[in-house]
Amino acid sequence: MGAPFSLKLSTLGAALVLAGCSLAPTYEQPEAPIPGEYPQVGASETELAQADSEFNELDWDQFFNDPQLKELIDVALENNRDVRIALDRVLEAQAQFGIARSDQFPAFGIGGSGEVTRMPSEMRIAGPESPAISRTFQAGVGMTAFELDFFGRLKNLSESAFQQFLATAESQRTVQINVIAAVAESYLRWRAAQTMLQLTEQTEKSRRETLNLVTHLYEVGTASALDLEQARLQLDTVRADLKEMQRQLSLAKNALELVLGTSMPDDLPESIEFSQDQIISSIPVGLPSSLLVRRPDIRAAEHQLKAAYANVGAARAAFFPQISLTGLFGLASPSFSRLFRSGNDFWQYSPQITMPLFSGGVEGAYDLAKARQNIAVSEYEKTIQTAFKEVADALAGEATYQEQLDAMRAMERSAAESLRLANLRYETGIDSFLQVQTAEVNLYGTQLQFVQIGLESLLNRLNLYKALGGGWNFDQDTLEALEAQHRESQDAQPSQI
Repeated sequence: MGAPFSLKLSTLGAALVLAGCSLAPTYEQPEAPIPGEYPQVGASETELAQADSEFNELDWDQFFNDPQLKELIDVALENNRDVRIALDRVLEAQAQFGIARSDQFPAFGIGGSGEVTRMPSEMRIAGPESPAISRTFQAGVGMTAFELDFFGRLKNLSESAFQQFLATAESQRTVQINVIAAVAESYLRWRAAQTMLQLTEQTEKSRRETLNLVTHLYEVGTASALDLEQARLQLDTVRADLKEMQRQLSLAKNALELVLGTSMPDDLPESIEFSQDQIISSIPVGLPSSLLVRRPDIRAAEHQLKAAYANVGAARAAFFPQISLTGLFGLASPSFSRLFRSGNDFWQYSPQITMPLFSGGVEGAYDLAKARQNIAVSEYEKTIQTAFKEVADALAGEATYQEQLDAMRAMERSAAESLRLANLRYETGIDSFLQVQTAEVNLYGTQLQFVQIGLESLLNRLNLYKALGGGWNFDQDTLEALEAQHRESQDAQPSQI
């Protein structure tokens, strides 16, 4: 019994020693195809490094100043369906990695079997007088077909599954970032709609007072019928706008509740006034290279690239022989009652080797893996370029929005003063009501435009923070520790052939 058992152990040991050889190409991170500095940012390397450090400490709950918005973000992270789906996809990828990983190790099981056979007299080996019915019973421990991973096929498939798992985990972080940004954007649009509605209501009240004044002047013979109709036109115009603003407010609230994943809570904290104070006024901008470690979509693309490298190794290994083992060690007896007595030792050892000779599918699989590797490189580089563009676009907005808002404030002051003077000149009979009408239209349009540009400015600052990829207060250390642990387990496998 000892020799066969030792043979099995030595065979298994050899399998474990030889397993782990990899034919995957050595991974080298592609050079980032972006400039070394952002446009609109002129600073020394020391200042840029300091900005990177400050940005890393800027969490999303510090980025937003509105307590109501912060509460809504927490609600969305608990209820948003995209977040739930992304989390389940991580669990799915983790399970797939576990399946791929298990293929690197032998599977053992226990079992038993029995067989009863009746042979005709002409086919009995011991002659016609031997028993017609034979019985065989077996029980023991068996090893299913275990592939000896000489050329790292299974190891590379496991590595590919692991990298896919990490990419999925990074994608989940991307979903969380997008949900936070979507809540903030929907909230800001909702607050802007509220502000525009209030502005329209105030304008309606003002124009109603103007209509009352013109009506009085018309009744005493001072104003003309044209003045009266123009005043009514002004009021009717803003009434129509009021209904549109009410509709836009309802749509904005519906969009916000969609991204929340639930109805708006009733016990929200008080919000601050809708203004530029909704978001911090200054965002430290460092080096473009920081995007490679901050943005989860770039890290996900890199993990996909590493998975493609591993798949090339698995495809290469398919050109070489595949050796698998099946074994059984236990007891055998012609009688079940004597099966577990001594002297009934039984073992079976079945190695199998397959070698492709004329198989276009193997070569095609290798070509496919190489093509997907090239695609993954291009997708990784494109992801970096897209990230750089998003930051550059947001920086262009930051460089111009503040001056535009300052100009709009001056326009609003001028329009308000023009309306005051037009009303005064009309009431004293110097000018016609047309001057008042023009001044009212200018002031109303300027006020609405000011709110809209203010909203765009806030959304641009939100996009800059999102594009820079930091400060979302997620635990990156967990993924890094998991990857380091995986590397240690891979390096601990005895060495390459």
